[in-house]
Amino acid sequence: MRGLLFALVLAANSAWGQTFPAKPVTLIVPFPPGGSTDTAARIIGERMRVPLGQSVIIENVGGAGGAIALARVARAAPDGYTIDIGQWDTHVGAIIYPITFDLQKDFAPIGMLSINPQLMIARKGFPADDLKGLVAWMRANPGMATFVDQNAAARVTGVLMQQATGTTVQFIPYRGAGPAMQAMLGGQVDLMVVQAAVTLPQARAGTVKILANLSPERSSVVPGVPTSGESGIAGLYASGWFALFAPSATPKDIIARLNAAMVQALADPSVKARFSDLGLDIASREQQSPEGLAAFQKAEMERWWPVIRAAGIKAE
Repeated sequence: MRGLLFALVLAANSAWGQTFPAKPVTLIVPFPPGGSTDTAARIIGERMRVPLGQSVIIENVGGAGGAIALARVARAAPDGYTIDIGQWDTHVGAIIYPITFDLQKDFAPIGMLSINPQLMIARKGFPADDLKGLVAWMRANPGMATFVDQNAAARVTGVLMQQATGTTVQFIPYRGAGPAMQAMLGGQVDLMVVQAAVTLPQARAGTVKILANLSPERSSVVPGVPTSGESGIAGLYASGWFALFAPSATPKDIIARLNAAMVQALADPSVKARFSDLGLDIASREQQSPEGLAAFQKAEMERWWPVIRAAGIKAE
């Protein structure tokens, strides 16, 4: 009897996957409109519409650094109709928040979209033009620098910078990179850690200054920007990437269907061009697979969770 039931479940899941999707898919963005996550979601969602044969509806659910959105996805029916675009902040760094879900058990990887340089930027007119100048200014003006706290990556980077340099900043909370950038353009905040997708249009227009690339090596997207190590703060790195996730019990056939649509979208020359213009490097074909994303996320957790816990970093 048990064997018969198991066979029936497998058959049902297979049929489910073959008929999926029969209605639009909701892609939840864990931040408000206007940020890099929202932009990337709209690009990939529009292109996935063709292979899926259904619309991909973008829904922005901001708050608590993305934790509110992830709680919703974790509780959603595992039928493939509710997925999220995640990143380091939401699927690794979210442990700095009092989360109600398990990052390792409550989500099923669909595939990685991109690797994204994280940049330290300053408002136009800020006295420093690079990290060395920034540290010198902060030491001469202790506690005066205002630092945007819009997600886990920003919070972790700010705390690590304070610890590495013996300086202090004032953390100013925002619900996402879009609102935070507007505040920076208005001269209300001094410093921000943000992905190149948000920064490059403003930097090209001369409305913000890029101080450093928070990556171990220079990026092909911004080759002229020095790394934090080159600028005098060794080990001050921030990890940036985008990926798609579903609720953990989503059938493998449906995950495969979503992944195939994502891979097809990423291969589109127009998507590649738009991602490149935003400073997003398309993930490798191996990382685009559910298994590749799972391995990558596991490595990120093993690297960053000990750092976060040792530093005692918590959201305030």
